[in-house]
Amino acid sequence: MNNSFVELHARQRALALLDAGTTRELIDPFADMISPHLEPQNIVPESDDGVVIMKGQLAGKAAVVIAIEGAFQGGGIGEVSGAKIVAALEHALVDNQAGNTIYPVLILDTGGVRLQEANYGLLSISEIQNVIIALKQFVPVIGLVPGRVGSFGGMSITNALLSYVIGTNRARIGLNGPEVIEQEAGVQEFDSSDKDLIWNTLGTTERQATGIIDEVVADDVTAFKQAIIAAIDEKKDSHRDQQVDFYLSLLDQLDPSQPLDIAGYRDLYHQVKVTEHHLAAAKSSAVAGTKSRGRLWFEQLTGIKNAQSEVATVLHAQADGREYIAIVPDAQNRFPRVREGEVGLLEGYTVASVVNDLIKADQAKANKTPLVLIVDVPSQAYGYKEELIGIHMALAASVSAYARARQAGHKVVAFIPGDAVSGGFLAHGLQSNRLIALDDLAITIQAMSKASAARITQRTIEELEEATKHVPAMAYDIENYQKLGALYQLVPGVKGYDDDPKAIATIQAVIAEALASLDDAPADMSFRYTNSIAKQSGRVATNQVRQLMDEQWNG
Repeated sequence: MNNSFVELHARQRALALLDAGTTRELIDPFADMISPHLEPQNIVPESDDGVVIMKGQLAGKAAVVIAIEGAFQGGGIGEVSGAKIVAALEHALVDNQAGNTIYPVLILDTGGVRLQEANYGLLSISEIQNVIIALKQFVPVIGLVPGRVGSFGGMSITNALLSYVIGTNRARIGLNGPEVIEQEAGVQEFDSSDKDLIWNTLGTTERQATGIIDEVVADDVTAFKQAIIAAIDEKKDSHRDQQVDFYLSLLDQLDPSQPLDIAGYRDLYHQVKVTEHHLAAAKSSAVAGTKSRGRLWFEQLTGIKNAQSEVATVLHAQADGREYIAIVPDAQNRFPRVREGEVGLLEGYTVASVVNDLIKADQAKANKTPLVLIVDVPSQAYGYKEELIGIHMALAASVSAYARARQAGHKVVAFIPGDAVSGGFLAHGLQSNRLIALDDLAITIQAMSKASAARITQRTIEELEEATKHVPAMAYDIENYQKLGALYQLVPGVKGYDDDPKAIATIQAVIAEALASLDDAPADMSFRYTNSIAKQSGRVATNQVRQLMDEQWNG
């Protein structure tokens, strides 16, 4: 009898893991909770939207299994599928907080954001990540990466946040798929037709050797169950998102100008001499940096002219009792893939180091220092070295630091004067309580560049642009983004390069108002689906899913 876990579909996988006779599916296909965003694009929706949620017993312990179906839209996360995952995890969190232990298991067979619902996918993934980080205070959150699709995109960042990850040798894990890297950086950077290169770089053999996956098991249902039970019983947690000093030390000892192959990286990984990193705040310099929107607004809001930091691409400083952080371009950076302001390995871990230091410094304080994130990130870095080392881990470290700061009582506000794209936005911005943006049509806010999105969805750019007319979540402009209900405020009359004192005063006042609005507000990100725009139009499906989960969780 074939006992292959990889060959099962999501519903079969969830059933196979849970004890017979104990299972109950939540928001099943008969609930008819389909995506409202696919049919307008002539795409046939799925009755469960590609995510199966089952509660039951796993070796006699209460568990909830969340299985993503890689065969539907590449396992991409959209509004409904994302809301199902978030709602299930939030109920598990409430149960664990009340002393009713329930163990979450996520089966990841996913390309990340569903590009046909792009900005919904980014929002949902950030919300999933927030709850996972909160849940890990109570129970291990176990991830399975069996294979077929693997774990890519924003969900690879989620993968790195999990307590313990188990896979087969048929799985791959990475932030940027080879085709996307080839589209963005060229075939010389990553040849998507070289299957050996892909598997040797992103496959679980290499990933286990360098700490990205914890355990590789046989493609067998029983093997997965045994590994999950052991991880739960032993309370396994690899703390991947907490290895900031290790990776900053590794990057200190890496020469990006030299070739790096798998054997060379393994040698470096196993010989790293770890030192503690505490990064000093930005200060004025006689040498001006590239005046990106992010840099301009960092300097205007902090009063630091020609700001320079130890890590040139990460500016951070306290002003007016707040910690300001911006990721900025550096044309001479030793990592060539971040010279335009992208979020790369060093940026992710540096942000995490800064925020972790702040959390520690404020641990005993009743009034925590607020964080203001200045967001002008064109994307994450696209590069072979970045994927080999695990750029998704660096971005997960940043996500984790921001979420833990917010959950510890730090108010977190993101101000968007520039682009907010893809994994860069997940790492720097989307873990905030409040999002503020300029009403500037020059701002791009999306999950992927048009060229890459067209390639992955097998459309022309013209077809992609036509689809955005029917689905605001696919659009690239900030005014369509506002229609989703994600923004606390869209600020008119100020542009990304505005240095008028009145414009600066306007933004300072809006940030102060956003921070004040958090005085008695939840420390989560619920504002995004509870405000009037979200309820009326922007997150209607999200709220329907949440209501169904409320009704069915204890049913």
